[in-house]
Amino acid sequence: MKFKDYYAVLGVTHDADLEQIKKAYRKLARAHHPDMSKAADAESKFKEAAEAYATLKDPEKRAAYDALGQAPEGSNFSPPPQWRDQYQGSESSFDQMDLADLLASLGRRSGHANANSHPIPGSDFQDTVQITLAEALHGTRLRLKLMDQGAERELEVRIPAGVNQGKKIRLRGMGGKGFNGGVNGDFYLHVDLKPHALFKPVGNDLYFELALTPWEAVLGAEIELPTLENFVFLTIPVGTRHGQKLRLKGRGLPGGHGVRGDLFAVVHLETPQEVSPEELKLFQQLAMISKFSPRQVISTEKHHDTADH
Repeated sequence: MKFKDYYAVLGVTHDADLEQIKKAYRKLARAHHPDMSKAADAESKFKEAAEAYATLKDPEKRAAYDALGQAPEGSNFSPPPQWRDQYQGSESSFDQMDLADLLASLGRRSGHANANSHPIPGSDFQDTVQITLAEALHGTRLRLKLMDQGAERELEVRIPAGVNQGKKIRLRGMGGKGFNGGVNGDFYLHVDLKPHALFKPVGNDLYFELALTPWEAVLGAEIELPTLENFVFLTIPVGTRHGQKLRLKGRGLPGGHGVRGDLFAVVHLETPQEVSPEELKLFQQLAMISKFSPRQVISTEKHHDTADH
């Protein structure tokens, strides 16, 4: 089924009253009536306006149309389950149906002559919100604006501490308004964590790249590091390797049962690009006396290959 925005067709707002709807239709009918206009699309625009007016002038049809929610003009859509239950009974195939025919059929189906008097639950809404890692850690409050049946509505939403990427928060009764005493729909918020300059979240843990000098890795060191809350000192063990993960326990994001994730510093060894003559001399001395070879495995394999030949 293709969605048609009847309000846009008539050029009225979603909260327009019946008099405004009638006035808009009359204006369009005069402009596009085939007897009055020679435009190629006059007849189609005239029929389009008549179809919109036929729905919006009828309070019951208009309520049913509004309960369908909004979709992009001309896009494929299907009535939500609660709408089908109230209006269509066992009807399940809407693909080949026309929106005007669907609304015109209300009350004509067996056992649903008074369907419009039944309580109709409101539609569920969903949206995505972006929050910072600090907000995910401590929780926050956001003010969101929603469009509900053409009227703008503002919500204050509490984001609890400890949410992580992709978390879905359900706000009961904060969705679309119900009709004829039906309960309001729910509002679902999908949490998206904003990128951070230093930290990358993985579940409730945080990762960041820690640059070390070769001598810090060899000799060990005490490094002051940032966290989401403050600065802490991390002990770099003697002989730390490139790619090694150093853990700061409980410095990640909150998880279940009050337990926080960890913060992992992933070691990245940096070599100086420019050295002084004195530094160069020391490196040369180290190269002469050191027996360390990071390619020892490669050398051993080469020796075995030569022996085999």
